[in-house]
Amino acid sequence: MSEPTTTTLHHTGFDTAWWGSDLGSYRPCDATYQRYPLESLPPLDPARFVGTFDWLSAKGRPVPGEVAALEFLAQRLSEAGLSLPADFTTFYTHSGLLAALDEVSVTACWTDISDPLPCPFDPGARFVQFLRDQQDCLIWYLYLRPGKPTAVVVSPLMHNDEEEEPEFTPAELDTLRTHFHACADSFEEFAYRFWTENNLWGHARDRFADDTALPPAQRAYLAHYLR
Repeated sequence: MSEPTTTTLHHTGFDTAWWGSDLGSYRPCDATYQRYPLESLPPLDPARFVGTFDWLSAKGRPVPGEVAALEFLAQRLSEAGLSLPADFTTFYTHSGLLAALDEVSVTACWTDISDPLPCPFDPGARFVQFLRDQQDCLIWYLYLRPGKPTAVVVSPLMHNDEEEEPEFTPAELDTLRTHFHACADSFEEFAYRFWTENNLWGHARDRFADDTALPPAQRAYLAHYLR
């Protein structure tokens, strides 16, 4: 994995970054993943993300087993005064959506939703792991705090799921925090960018591909890198 030198502090207290792969000639990548400054990516309109996932296929039907699993997770979170974001629940309980990130991932990332995980940076917060690289190079988490907006963070660390979180010195916490990056302000925003970039990676590998045949939103995404 490759890293740049610039970062921006997010409202969560984490630096911002997007870990992704190349987009062909539009955006190079020095390894399987590279850390890109979030502000260097094509901007997304948050008004687009209302929890309907209309940029994907039809939602399909609720899957009873997934509904039950997320209801249990929501109950666990409620004990800590937290709740699952509605867009996350919609995505992972509907048959037409829940496998979309796994299916599009060019690095074989797969869905693996965890129990609430303690947060060493804020005792009232919890992480919920939901997506991981096949070799655990990167793990994506919901970051949930009482009364605060949800964010998605990414880390190369598999976070501790033990009930008793180890104690860290302030210096150790500062070092640990550098391994977590805020990458989206909502789950749907993350899902859209992840899905779009992985689709475009495949497009870039097709030597017969025609950029004009891409959907307008994906053409605009690539055009950002020509400015």
